[in-house]
Amino acid sequence: MDLRLAGEVVPAGGPPAEPGAGAGFLALAAGVEGTVERVDEDRTQSPEAREYERLKSLLDDFGPHMPPASRRQLEEQVAALEPAWTAYLERRLRTTVRVRFDNGFVVDDAPGDLFLPA
Repeated sequence: MDLRLAGEVVPAGGPPAEPGAGAGFLALAAGVEGTVERVDEDRTQSPEAREYERLKSLLDDFGPHMPPASRRQLEEQVAALEPAWTAYLERRLRTTVRVRFDNGFVVDDAPGDLFLPA
């Protein structure tokens, strides 16, 4: 059975713990190896950032072939949404990992910046 550390050890799939409740470190003996099973990246995109991306793509692909008035209108819409796109790009990318160590220990949904590259 997989266990989850969330302020206390609870069975995986059990009741959720409060966000940020668990803290600690894991020290393994020298030579213990593991396998990174999954790396998830998440940067939530706002509706405005999605719309910017869509309109910018339209402008880049079809802008040169559009009538001047339509192209100007699309350029204005893209310019109005640019701050939302910039804010989206500046937001920190959240990375989580799942590592299964050879001794059977599994670390899941751990922040990626807690791990040092080998």
